[in-house]
Amino acid sequence: MATEDALAVALEHGMDLVEVSAESRPPVCRIMDYGKYKYTQKKKQQSAKKRASSQSLKEVKLRPKTEEHDYQFKLKHITRFLLEGNKAKVTIRFRGREMAHKNIGMEMLRRIIADLGELATVASEPMMEGRLLHMILTPSPKALVIKRANDEKRKAKETESKNQPDDEEKETN
Repeated sequence: MATEDALAVALEHGMDLVEVSAESRPPVCRIMDYGKYKYTQKKKQQSAKKRASSQSLKEVKLRPKTEEHDYQFKLKHITRFLLEGNKAKVTIRFRGREMAHKNIGMEMLRRIIADLGELATVASEPMMEGRLLHMILTPSPKALVIKRANDEKRKAKETESKNQPDDEEKETN
C-alpha cells in the first residue's frame, strides 16, 4: 500500500501510522493508537519492576577481639539478612598492634562461613584493604527457599487473622 493511502486509512479510523520495521524493503507499518501502545508498554515495565527482587548490601562490623556472645549476636544478624534475601558484607577492623595478627581475622571469617553452612555462598573471598578485612556473602538457593516458606507462612497467618471475627462479634452472636 502506498504511504499516502495508509495515512489516509489511519486518519479515517482516528489512529496513527507507526513504522514497525524500517530496515525491511518495503518498510513495514502498522495502524494503531500510538498513545495507547506507549501506555501499555509503560504499565508492563512497571509490573516487571514490581516483580523484580531487589537485593541490598547489609554490613556487619567486627573486631579481632570480639567475644563469643557478641560474635553469636552478629552471626544472628547475618543469618537474618541472608534469609531476607539480602547480601551481607562482613568487615573486620584492625587497630594498632592488631595488624600484626591478621590471621585471627581470617580465622574469624572462616568460622562465620562454617557456622552459616548452607545458608550463604561466598561472593567475594576475604580481602584485606588497609586496616579492613572484608568479604561478601550472598544467600544460597537453600536460604531463598526458606525465605519463600517464611513468606508463605506469614501470608497465611495474615489471611487467617483477617478471616476470624473480632471478640466483640463473638460475644454478640
